[in-house]
Amino acid sequence: MNNNIHSRKSIIPTLLAFALVPVSGLATDIYLPSMPQMAQELGLAQSKIQLTLSLFLISYGVAQFFTGALVDAWGRYRITLLSLFLFILSFWITATTHSILVIYLMRILQGILSAFVVVSKRAFFVDVYEGEERKRYLSVITIVWSLAPIIAPFIGGYLQAQCGWRSNFMVLAVYCAVLFVLELIFSGETIRQKNPLRVEFLISEFKMMLQTKDFTYGVFMCGVSYGLVMFYNLSGPFFIEHQLGYSSITTGYISLIMGLAWMSGGFIGRALIKKALLPKLRAANFLQIGFILLMIIISPYVTNLYTLSLFAFLIHMTAGFIFNNYFGYCLGRFPSSAGIAGGLAGGITYLITSSLSYLVVSLVQPDTQVQIGIGYIIFALLGFVILILIKLKKAY
Repeated sequence: MNNNIHSRKSIIPTLLAFALVPVSGLATDIYLPSMPQMAQELGLAQSKIQLTLSLFLISYGVAQFFTGALVDAWGRYRITLLSLFLFILSFWITATTHSILVIYLMRILQGILSAFVVVSKRAFFVDVYEGEERKRYLSVITIVWSLAPIIAPFIGGYLQAQCGWRSNFMVLAVYCAVLFVLELIFSGETIRQKNPLRVEFLISEFKMMLQTKDFTYGVFMCGVSYGLVMFYNLSGPFFIEHQLGYSSITTGYISLIMGLAWMSGGFIGRALIKKALLPKLRAANFLQIGFILLMIIISPYVTNLYTLSLFAFLIHMTAGFIFNNYFGYCLGRFPSSAGIAGGLAGGITYLITSSLSYLVVSLVQPDTQVQIGIGYIIFALLGFVILILIKLKKAY
């Protein structure tokens, strides 16, 4: 097999790269409609099942701190193949085990593997393409990545209704097996020059970036905004299926709507990209708080699937707007160390997201629309405090 860069610059390796970028979103969201049934079948509390998502996010976040340096040192191709092979095994084990501890271990492994695959395939486009062509492909990656959280619960709802929760992970195993074979046949190494691992350099870069106030506050803001969405993912399926009495298919449809809300916020952010950053973020945060307070006020009088969907859509749209604006800002803050900055920003964001979402769910234990609103307001107020600190510290 000819593994040089030019032989990789063809439609099939590029399509395979696009097919692998959403793997983290698929692994995160496809089984959301199945969470209530998982808890029932395994005889566990909701919090035990919710922890499977948090463990994935934590491991995915931690892994991003070092995956960029490793794929630069070891190359992209073999890491991708090894990750896909381990994905197949881990998803198959998750689909067949009856032990929650084994599921926890597999979810941690899947988070780490997701970081390797996603970072490797992002690097593929930098290796193979140049100039405007590279910019075009990198902009498409964001859209492709955002599609997974939209379609995954929709597919998962039907899989749950027809075959049960285990089918979600079996489908993921088959998906990775197909991509493993195609990668083996059509792809190859694309890195131009492997870099040695330099721990001292990474530490100095991390220290410099974390001491940059606008970057650090921005990453925290992204973690809070994405945490708001993950709070819904942890609590929404249980409320819809247990309290409102709808099926997993309905949960999938509502998750699809929430994904569209997140994407809509991103598109609005792009349309307003020339506007000053902090004023538009503060405006979005004020709107977010207003929507949540209105949700809490009317919930004792009107609580149904339509009110939940309407308010959650508006709230998630503001969260998507804030996240996409500030995450893009953080990624471009250090252009000479874009890979390290991206890994640090992504790692911290996912750590904050996973810890905050699980903590708020544990504290609030949302069983009603009012309690979901209370959880939402905690995240919105945290965002409000961060924006105040940015202004007071003159971090921007």
